[in-house]
Amino acid sequence: MRPKRIGSDADRRFPPPWTIEEPNDACFIVRDGTGQALGYFYFEEEPGRRSAAKLLTRDDARRLAVNFAKLLRPARWMLRAYLDF
Repeated sequence: MRPKRIGSDADRRFPPPWTIEEPNDACFIVRDGTGQALGYFYFEEEPGRRSAAKLLTRDDARRLAVNFAKLLRPARWMLRAYLDF
């Protein structure tokens, strides 16, 4: 018996597309298709303040936000491969 298919993108808890915003000079926000914030990635460019607050550099925070936003794609690929098995 074939497993039941999961609902459409509209039924998903965090619908695509996931976007990345930089609302200020302190963080990146990853949001889902409805505008719900899924993750905050804080950074500081000044080395002294960054080490005191244990924050990321801007480049590292952006890299993490981009990779976090890409999490949706492999999950869909794996699910599709499982359901077609």
